[in-house]
Amino acid sequence: MSVGRVGKGLLAIAVLSIAGVVLVQAGLVSTPWGPDSGEVRVVDNADSGEPKAVIDVEVADDRRERYTGLSNHDSLEPGNGMLFVHESEQDLTYVMREMDFDIDIIFIGADGEITMIHHARAPGPNEDGNDLEYSGRGKWVLEVPRGYTNETGIEVGDEVEIDLESNQTTVTSLDSSGPE
Repeated sequence: MSVGRVGKGLLAIAVLSIAGVVLVQAGLVSTPWGPDSGEVRVVDNADSGEPKAVIDVEVADDRRERYTGLSNHDSLEPGNGMLFVHESEQDLTYVMREMDFDIDIIFIGADGEITMIHHARAPGPNEDGNDLEYSGRGKWVLEVPRGYTNETGIEVGDEVEIDLESNQTTVTSLDSSGPE
């Protein structure tokens, strides 16, 4: 029995759909509906009411975006940053590959608590940045301009509220389920 033109078309669509799902699951391509930006608020662990900082973020939520990170940026303004989203809380190591400026690297646990802060320097003239490693445990990693954590008083133990914009949907997270 031969497959007609319509059958071949449907088969091609099915194969491309499955290939797309596999590529998204592998983190090789991002979903067209994933969040591109959002807002991160850091609240004092003593619950004083006012946030210590409100940061507008670009979101890196797939393998390619996390690998590139801020290396294609010339600088960051205070109040801006990049939020790296991981599937679950884990031990993570970030490097300063091809970075042109210094940053603070903030590791955030699945419960929304800051677990580690590093003040990372950009690589020197004879360095590629791969040897400049900064480790911590988290589900999210927030990168902001160097010194921003000191200027705003952000410290380990502070709580983080994450709002990610995905089309017209906002995801707020302070629990272990995280943004999806």
